[in-house]
Amino acid sequence: MALMWASFVLLTLIALLFVVVPFFKRERIQRLDHNANSELIRIYYQRLDELKDDLENQRIDAQMHDEAVVEQKRRLLNELSPEKALNSKGNNRIFALTGAGFLIVLTAIFYGYTGSQQQIKGWHDAMSNLKSYGERAVMQNGEPLTANELQAFALALRTKLDQSGDDEVAWMLLGRVAMSLNEFDMAKQSFDKVLKMNPDNKQVLISYSQVLLMEGNDANMSQAATMLSKVLKAEPTNIDAISLLALIAYERKDWLQAKTAFEVLLASMEQNDPRYSMIAERIAEIDAHLNNEQVTNTELADASNSEISITVDLDPALADSQPQNGTLFVFAKAASGPQMPLAVVKMTEYSFPLTVTLSDANAMVDGLNLSSVEQIILTARLSKDATVVTSSGELEGKSDVLERANVKEYSLLINELIP
Repeated sequence: MALMWASFVLLTLIALLFVVVPFFKRERIQRLDHNANSELIRIYYQRLDELKDDLENQRIDAQMHDEAVVEQKRRLLNELSPEKALNSKGNNRIFALTGAGFLIVLTAIFYGYTGSQQQIKGWHDAMSNLKSYGERAVMQNGEPLTANELQAFALALRTKLDQSGDDEVAWMLLGRVAMSLNEFDMAKQSFDKVLKMNPDNKQVLISYSQVLLMEGNDANMSQAATMLSKVLKAEPTNIDAISLLALIAYERKDWLQAKTAFEVLLASMEQNDPRYSMIAERIAEIDAHLNNEQVTNTELADASNSEISITVDLDPALADSQPQNGTLFVFAKAASGPQMPLAVVKMTEYSFPLTVTLSDANAMVDGLNLSSVEQIILTARLSKDATVVTSSGELEGKSDVLERANVKEYSLLINELIP
């Protein structure tokens, strides 16, 4: 601080020298010019005396005398100027003092508007209030810190760390203040400092995990989960760690782990706790997700059970009867009921033998699929016009009535020429 003010005074003195010195230098020049002018005036009067003497001795007439006097006056005026003739010794001193005063006033006004005196004052206030800020933030004594006070608290903590060196508690406080200000980079840097000094600091591991969760993304969640697991390994009943781990599992849609963690939290609370109902609702929501997954898994299992692998071959006796540029349809229909195909596979490029799979994914209408019937008939048809409607000259092969649940594989032979 003292160095700053000393530098300020030195710069002001240098600026004053630039303002004052030119005035005194000009004064000296003007004084020298005044002496030279005096000599010119003396010579002028001397020349006038000589002209007068020439006139009296009749060496020149009156007209020549008058003309010579005019010429001497003109020459003197040309050699002298009003600026050179002015002796402003006293005035220059006034100008120098006025310029110096103007410079000082201008500097003061400029610094008042653009200087950092308010920031410096704020810094001094922050340092003097460091203890009270700490008591209000940590001990919860008095009113909570405002955003401006948090900024001042962070400034004071950084100053203390710069002056006193690394301090585990100060770095931890700075990290938490940075979290409150949403300065996540500063918070992580502060917590990193603490963990270098004490890798097992559970409070910092939990706070660091909170920062990572606020930032989001999968990489941060994995890092946060690792930190929380370390805390729970040392302290299995740490409620803060369990709560954060529950949130991570919920964000990852790991419903079983999330439900387990939330149930542990719920068991540790009284029913009049305002968080109790919120966590109970979250558990109910997770149960709904789990039920939906069970239904989906059941549907997928049913769909898997409805898959039928069909090997299709052509009777050699009908090889020459294949339609040109034909289309192969392999489909399943209900043995009784709607004649709409339950599942269809269409192929324009094929060679026999070949294998296709029919399943609910090949259904033509929602709700009308292989899983919806018990008995089916499988058909393979070589069509001439790329439609499933039967036409004369097409080739076809059909199965007997089959129990859909018992059929996983089937061999189908195209052995009939449609008349």
